[in-house]
Amino acid sequence: MIHRVSAAEPRLLTLAVRRFGGGGTGAAAFTATPGTIAFVAADGDDVQGWCWGYLLPRPDGTSMLYLHNLEVAPQHRRRGVGRGLLSAFLQAGVRAGARTMFLITGEHNTAARRLYESMGAGLATQGPTVNYWFVLPATE
Repeated sequence: MIHRVSAAEPRLLTLAVRRFGGGGTGAAAFTATPGTIAFVAADGDDVQGWCWGYLLPRPDGTSMLYLHNLEVAPQHRRRGVGRGLLSAFLQAGVRAGARTMFLITGEHNTAARRLYESMGAGLATQGPTVNYWFVLPATE
């Protein structure tokens, strides 16, 4: 079953972070932050998959979704869990007024690419892109 995680009930997100993210205690703070969206696929406390991202306002008055992570446990793959999570994320974005969604995945992640393309996604048309990451200094 797919569950939208809320600030009032971040327990499933905490379980998903432990399963896929390696620990951490930021689920409550994440869900309390405006613009965050997270879903967990679970059967009771058995977390099968999760996805999370953001609703981003744009200066032109529209908004768009950014899917930062979608992951399904290996034993639950190819059973519709990823499709269900992605569908729930997209629907939440539509209800919030988003007009587009973007994500980044590895070129060789064929399973993910097949899922995204089967649900109507197309490759970005701006040409070859390069991703950069900045590691920011810690504050004192």
